[in-house]
Amino acid sequence: MTERRKTEALIKVATALMKDPEERRWGYETAKTAGVRSATLYRVLDRMLKDGWVTDGWENPADLYGRPPRRYYTVTDLGRLEMGTLIGS
Repeated sequence: MTERRKTEALIKVATALMKDPEERRWGYETAKTAGVRSATLYRVLDRMLKDGWVTDGWENPADLYGRPPRRYYTVTDLGRLEMGTLIGS
């Protein structure tokens, strides 16, 4: 497992993402599911991106209907392994 501090926020976000690791996750939805504030969520997601646990992307501009695009996050194979170990321990 990647050497990282096991924080309550990390565990909550990992648990929320692992509920359905195949799905794309939006930040707002993930923050609500995890029960963390958005500032905390984005710090955790940023670290997960750097560690290769998740990838990110932007929704299709054709689907916006006059609102700004949303960034989504997808769990990687490495992320499944690492988060499974994290929340399973």
